[in-house]
Amino acid sequence: MLQLKNEQPLKPQPRAFRALVFHHAVFFLLLTHHCGGQPQMVSPSQPIVAVVGDDVMLPCHLEPAMDASEMTVEWTRPDLEPRFVHVWRSGVELENKKHPSYMRRTSLSPNRLKHGDISLTLPRVKLSDEGTYKCFVPTISRESTVELVVGAVSSLNIILLRPGNEEGTRAVVLECESKGWYPEPEVLWLDGEGNLLSAGPTETVRGPDDLYTVSSRVTVEKRHSNSFTCRVQQNKTNQARETHIHVPDDFFGAPCSSATQTWIIISLALAFAVIVAVVFVVWRWRQTGNSNKLKPSTTGSLINYTELHTLVDEKGEAVQATTESVEVKDLDKKEENLKVQLNEVEEERRDVVGAVNFLMDHRKDLQDQIYQLGLLLHDVEVQRDEVQSQWREKLNENEHLQTDTEHETVKKDLERKRKDKDAVLKSVICAVNIVTEKKKALDDCKEQINGQLEEIENQRLQSDHSET
Repeated sequence: MLQLKNEQPLKPQPRAFRALVFHHAVFFLLLTHHCGGQPQMVSPSQPIVAVVGDDVMLPCHLEPAMDASEMTVEWTRPDLEPRFVHVWRSGVELENKKHPSYMRRTSLSPNRLKHGDISLTLPRVKLSDEGTYKCFVPTISRESTVELVVGAVSSLNIILLRPGNEEGTRAVVLECESKGWYPEPEVLWLDGEGNLLSAGPTETVRGPDDLYTVSSRVTVEKRHSNSFTCRVQQNKTNQARETHIHVPDDFFGAPCSSATQTWIIISLALAFAVIVAVVFVVWRWRQTGNSNKLKPSTTGSLINYTELHTLVDEKGEAVQATTESVEVKDLDKKEENLKVQLNEVEEERRDVVGAVNFLMDHRKDLQDQIYQLGLLLHDVEVQRDEVQSQWREKLNENEHLQTDTEHETVKKDLERKRKDKDAVLKSVICAVNIVTEKKKALDDCKEQINGQLEEIENQRLQSDHSET
């Protein structure tokens, strides 16, 4: 084997190798340290939910925390042009780069920026603010996304449209409506115990302002409490509103036709007429002492004032005849007869007083019922006036006319009931007047009999004085 002169075998250089390894290790550690310390953008994974008018904060911060007050921070909405919602650069807000709808509406907190909190504050949120927001820091080339959901809620109104008109039912129809919701809500009906009621389909109208108007109707029957609840809720925003109504018992009355109502009025009037007629027949029978000659009137008509005065005259004539016969007959005998007549009059008077009290109580009951119907009628008119302006904004002309017609139906039903009660009340008042007149006639008769008894007593005293 040939060998070169002075050739030395190659040997490794320990110092150079160690130096090379050291530099590579330092570079790797520095690289690792630099990558491991890169801040990350942290934001919520769930949407931020707000109601129109609320002040909201869109969370976003750097982790680990670091001073971002001198960094560039950009909040944007990709669906807008220009897309910038807020721009922060070197400690200054660049207002001229923002979208017009966010001018002077957004802000970052300088104090929180020093701790890596770059959350965006958005006051008085609007429906148009709903969307996807991006938080971007160019210095570290990191961005994060925040979803904002904006909802709108409103108050509710419940109105009683009309009594149920199905034959044989005892039900009423309720309508619940509310204007100014977003997103689209659902309507639920509950009874007084919180049980869900079966209602018709919800009518939904979306206006030019993107707000929803909802209305729902339900037919309800009389229950333990007669209390019902309308609830409007949004699942997306977890918002809900509800209102309650108590339906008076009178609204659950079984419907009847006009002919049936007319027969009821006639029957009641005849009943009072018969009561009065029977009382007078008994009176006449007792006055004459011969029941076979007197029979109740088959027509059921009420005795008039002329008959009353005739009876008074007859009674007066009988008393006068008794007085004239005093001179012929024994005073004791005549006194006994007058006392019998007085007892009969007092018994008749007690019967009449009972009839008067009965009729007066019934008159008061009817007056109370008429008063309650008047209150219900007033409530219906007030409810119609309160919601009429809302209906004009929401409904088209045909629907508005239909709703007015339904209110008129309820109003006319209440007016008809009140008119029927007035008719019965007039019959009762007439009967009260007649029976009161009868009581007055009996009082006059009693006064005459007492006068005759007093005269007999005077005659007896005079006779005794003459004998002595």
